Amino acid sequence: MRVRQLTAAAAALLLAAGLGGCTGGHSRTPAPAPIPADPTATTGDVRPAERASVRDGGTVRWALDGVPATLNVYQREANADSALLAHALYPSLFRPDEHGRLAPDPDYLASAESTPPGQQPQVVTYRLNPHAVWSDGTPLSAADLTAQRAALSGLDPAYRGGRPAGYDAVDSIVQGADPREVKVTFRRPYAEWRSLFAPLYPAAETGTPGAFNRALTGGSHLSAGPYAVARYDADGGRVTLARNPLWWGDRPKADQLDFQAAPPERRLDALDQDRLDVAPLTAVVDRAGTGAGTQALQRAERLPGITVHRAAAPSLTQLTVNAARGPLTDPAVRRALARAVDRRRVAEAALAPLGLPGAPLGSHLLAQGQEGYRDDSAAAGPEDAGRQLDAAGWTRKGGGTRAKDGKELALTLLVPSGSAAAERTADALRVVLAEAGVAVKPVTAPGETFVQEELVAGDYDLALFSWPAGPNPAGEQRPAYAKPRPDPDGALAPGANYGRSGTEEIDHLFDRAAAELDPAARADLLQEADVRIWQLGHSVPLYQRPDLVAVRTGLRGVGAFGFAWPRFQDVGWSG
Repeated sequence: MRVRQLTAAAAALLLAAGLGGCTGGHSRTPAPAPIPADPTATTGDVRPAERASVRDGGTVRWALDGVPATLNVYQREANADSALLAHALYPSLFRPDEHGRLAPDPDYLASAESTPPGQQPQVVTYRLNPHAVWSDGTPLSAADLTAQRAALSGLDPAYRGGRPAGYDAVDSIVQGADPREVKVTFRRPYAEWRSLFAPLYPAAETGTPGAFNRALTGGSHLSAGPYAVARYDADGGRVTLARNPLWWGDRPKADQLDFQAAPPERRLDALDQDRLDVAPLTAVVDRAGTGAGTQALQRAERLPGITVHRAAAPSLTQLTVNAARGPLTDPAVRRALARAVDRRRVAEAALAPLGLPGAPLGSHLLAQGQEGYRDDSAAAGPEDAGRQLDAAGWTRKGGGTRAKDGKELALTLLVPSGSAAAERTADALRVVLAEAGVAVKPVTAPGETFVQEELVAGDYDLALFSWPAGPNPAGEQRPAYAKPRPDPDGALAPGANYGRSGTEEIDHLFDRAAAELDPAARADLLQEADVRIWQLGHSVPLYQRPDLVAVRTGLRGVGAFGFAWPRFQDVGWSG
C-alpha cells in the first residue's frame, strides 16, 4: 500500500509526481446542509481481469522511476515504487476497494472482528488464513504482528522509520486459541484499526532495530505474496518477480513481472519500441510543459496497441492559505478567498487538457467517490466573496485591486516548478481571484526544496500542492490541520500544518473520530471537522491529481487504479 503519512516527505513525493481555540465566531454555528457525493464519480480505470479469459504464462514489463532503495515502505527511503512492489511481495490484512473501503484480503485473513462500540478495552481478533506462509515455509503468526508494532509504535527510538498512525494505540498482541488466532488489545479505542499491518513484514525484518533499519533489497529476504524476487539489480535498473512456489492462493497468471527503471522522458519511446507494457504517464505529460505535454499525451494515444487509462488519483490538490501573513491573519479574508475561488473553473483548467472531467473538490479530508464524501464548501460563507471582503474593509474602486488603509490586497502564490498542471492551476487561480479584486503573483520553487525550504519556512501567502487521500482520514489528515503549538523557544511550530491555522475544536473532532468505532458517528465527526476547516479558511480543496497510465493491448488487470491496489495474481495476457 501507499503509506499515507502527512509528512514533508509525503508532500514532496506528490509534488515530484507532478501534481499537486475558536474559529473567529464560527466554531459553534450549525453545519450547513452538505452537497451529497456523486455516486458516479470516477475512482479508477482498469482493464478488467476475468481470470478465465487470462492465459497462463508470459511476462509483463512495467515501468518504474527507478529501482527503490528499499522494499520496506515504513522506512524513510521508501517511495511509490517501494509500495508498488510491496503489493506483490507482502501480505496486507485489509485492502481498499475502488471507493477506499477496506475489506479483509482472504489470501491472508479469514476474518477479523472488533469488540463493539462502547466496550472497553477494544480487542480485535484476527483469524489468519491457515495456508498463509512466508517464503521459508513459516506460517504468518502473532510474532510478525508483535514485531511490526514494536518497530512502528515509537516506543523505541532506535527504530528509524515512519510512524504510521495507530500502532501507538496498541497495548498488546498475543496468540489466541491457536497459532492462527491473534488478539490485538488497544490502550484506547482506534476506529481505523483496519489500516494496520498493511503491508505486514516478517518478524525477521522488524524484530530488532538493526533488522528494521537496514535496507530491504535483493532476493534473500522473506516474502509472502503471489510473487517472489528473482532479480534485484539496482545498477541495471531492473527488478524481476517470479511466481512464488509456495503461494497458496489463485495461481498468478503471468510467469514474471519485469519492473524496469524508465525515466519519464523515455517512456513513450519504450512503449513505441515494444519494450514496456505498463507505463505511468502523469509525470511524462506534466513535466513536458503545457503545450509539449498535450503533444506527449496525443502521441501516447496514437501509439499502436496502447490504451491510455485515466482516473483521479487518491491525492487532493489544494490551495493553502498562510494565516500568519499580513491580511490573511483575518479569518474573514481567508473565508472570502475560499469563496472567490471558482473551483470548477480551476479544476477544468488543470484537468480538461488531460481528458479528465473538471470535478471540483468540496472536502479537505475525502476524495470524490470515497465513502462519506460531502461538499462542505458552503460553510465558508456566502457565495458573494466581494461582499465579504467589503465587510472586512478591503474595498475596490472600479475593477482594480482591493485595498485597505492604502495597502493593496496583493498575494504571492508558491507553485512547484516544472509542472504543467500546477502552471495551469496557478494561471486559473490568478484570473478568478483578480475578478474578486485580489492580485496574485505566482512564484515557483523546485520540487526538491519546495517542502523543507519553502513550506516549512512559511515565506508565502498562498501555496499550491497536494496531500494524499486515504481510507483513514482521522489519523492520516490530522497533522495537516493540527493547531500549531509554540516550540521550546516560544516560536510557532506549525509541524505539517503549512496553513498555520487551527483550533482546539478541530483537533478534538479528529481525535474523537479516530476513537469512534461506530461508522456513522465517525463519518459525522469527520464532516463536522471539515466544516470547521472551511469556516477557519485554512485552505481551498481544488481537485484530485490526475493519474494517466499507458497499457498494452491484451493486458488485463492493469490501468489507473484510483483507491484500489493491483491484484497481481490476476494480471496477465488475454486469449
